[in-house]
Amino acid sequence: MPALLHYTLLCAPMFALVGAGWCLSRWWPGPRSLHEALSRFVFGVALPALLFGLMSDLSRLPPVDPRVLLAFFGGCLLVFGFGRWLAWRVFGLDGVSQSLFALAGIFSNNVLLGIPLAQSTLGDRAMPTVALVLVFNSLTLWTLATVSVEWAKQGRPSMAGFGATLKGVLRNPVIVGILSGTAVGLSGWVMPEWLHTPLQWVGQTAGPLALLTLGMGLAAHGIRAHWRTSMAMCTIKLVLQPAVVWALARGLGLGDMETRAVTLLASIATGANVYLMSRQFKALEGPVAASLVMSTATAAITTPLWLAWTA
Repeated sequence: MPALLHYTLLCAPMFALVGAGWCLSRWWPGPRSLHEALSRFVFGVALPALLFGLMSDLSRLPPVDPRVLLAFFGGCLLVFGFGRWLAWRVFGLDGVSQSLFALAGIFSNNVLLGIPLAQSTLGDRAMPTVALVLVFNSLTLWTLATVSVEWAKQGRPSMAGFGATLKGVLRNPVIVGILSGTAVGLSGWVMPEWLHTPLQWVGQTAGPLALLTLGMGLAAHGIRAHWRTSMAMCTIKLVLQPAVVWALARGLGLGDMETRAVTLLASIATGANVYLMSRQFKALEGPVAASLVMSTATAAITTPLWLAWTA
């Protein structure tokens, strides 16, 4: 019960912002243009700034245990592949929608929920593992999803198709933020305060504005439409992904604390950034928006259960 209550309290501000976005879209004139503008700002400016700042701290990370990364991201890759297959075979989605369906099953809301929940339930000993996964989470999952989407859009396995895919990936502002931040992080260069502070301010707007746009999207699409698709994404995220990550962690011989940490991160609800990508590529917007709300509400029960299972 304490874990359930704690998770509920953590989610309350998120639902408040989603509700505010829903109210704005319903009752304020001109919501469509505002929705478009907010989505473009978050995806093109705020989120790249956030990811740049996160990746630029690479040189300050503790030593990398490759088994942690292999357990978490190996699980993500396996579940992503299964998600694409399921979206194709069961729901008949196209390649772009398959990619977004699969991304919703592996991209956790670890910045807003994973960090505080890990801190409160697992303590300081788990934080190096959490920090390590969070940094590489941005690089790995955003790149995986972007490559998958761009490849699906090209639709042909050829050198020309690969070149077009690479061009599309490198022009994506999120990927630009990740790669440039990684370069700064690996170089060891420390940004001066006058540059780091405003960049941090802009990056901090990504989370709240992403939740506002999610609420506006729910007002436009609703939760009931395509509920089976949303429920499938939610089930993959909250049941299959943590199960696969836990099994890999055990198979690789990770310690109890590392296993609990990566399983916890895998069990967190779907992140609002997946909705931003669905907006960017204009695919699966309604089901993704609904799955975020479903998974956030349901994870209040399933995440404490995973914590109890791995104890």
